[in-house]
Amino acid sequence: MAEPDRELSVQERYAPGNACFGCGPANELGLRIRSFPGPEDDGELLCEFTPEPHHLAFPNVLNGGILGTIFDCHCNWTATMHLMRRDGLDHPPCTVTAEFTVRMKRPTPLDAAILLSARPVSSEKSRVVVEATATSRGEVTASCTGTFVAVKEDHPAHHRW
Repeated sequence: MAEPDRELSVQERYAPGNACFGCGPANELGLRIRSFPGPEDDGELLCEFTPEPHHLAFPNVLNGGILGTIFDCHCNWTATMHLMRRDGLDHPPCTVTAEFTVRMKRPTPLDAAILLSARPVSSEKSRVVVEATATSRGEVTASCTGTFVAVKEDHPAHHRW
């Protein structure tokens, strides 16, 4: 994965003013996840997230809502980068979540980094389906499947980046 302090994440590069709680670089109180292209040229995005003590559900376990937020934002960025690349655009289209499902497989530790890996698995017109996993301490702790849609100018989220 890219060295976090040496390279801009896709969020920092394409949406530096975005204030989303999960992925907005401009939200000082948010999670501010940072997503980077994977080593292969296959549309994968990777994100390493280190939870804070206040992200807990119960001692040493990450809150499921925080994990869901990380998945939602990281998968959304995977979808928008896929559309940008597929359609030869110079800027990613604004996408929103149509639906997503998180499957918890085991508790996600609060005191260890989490690696998210997401890939587009299908796309049609403005709609992209993404699958992702969260791994901590070498074990998959959760997985996610989501559908993300590029929005038109009349949608309230259209101008957020």
